[in-house]
Amino acid sequence: MKAVVQRVMEASVTVDGQRVSEMGPGLLVLLGVGKGDTDADLTWMVEKLATLRIFEDADGKMNLSLEDTSKHLIVVSQFTLYGDARKGRRPSFIDAMEPVAAKALYERACEALRQRGLTVGTGIFAADMKVALVNDGPVTILLESPPKAAAPA
Repeated sequence: MKAVVQRVMEASVTVDGQRVSEMGPGLLVLLGVGKGDTDADLTWMVEKLATLRIFEDADGKMNLSLEDTSKHLIVVSQFTLYGDARKGRRPSFIDAMEPVAAKALYERACEALRQRGLTVGTGIFAADMKVALVNDGPVTILLESPPKAAAPA
């Protein structure tokens, strides 16, 4: 799994002119699911998102996590994080998981975050979404679940 994590003052998602999610301070997460991602990737990503210390404490140091602060995030599905544009001019998305399985893993990630006591807004999977945000800092972190161990020969 891949994620672009942005610490925000506010964020919202609009689909077909209708606001489907909005929040004040917290995290906006663009989450991509790749071929071969498993429950282990989901568990790693959820833990990292909930506990990543990127919010400032009273001394202005990034020592607090989402669980320590607002507890609010919006998670938007983003298959284009798996776009490979190293060759040619049009990105290839062959490393993205097929939509049905990707949607299931995305929804399970959102539910796992809720089970940690976080308030989770979402977009609408595969919809044309308009995402608005006010980045705080700006603080933007790229996350990628650890690579799978190669099978023994």
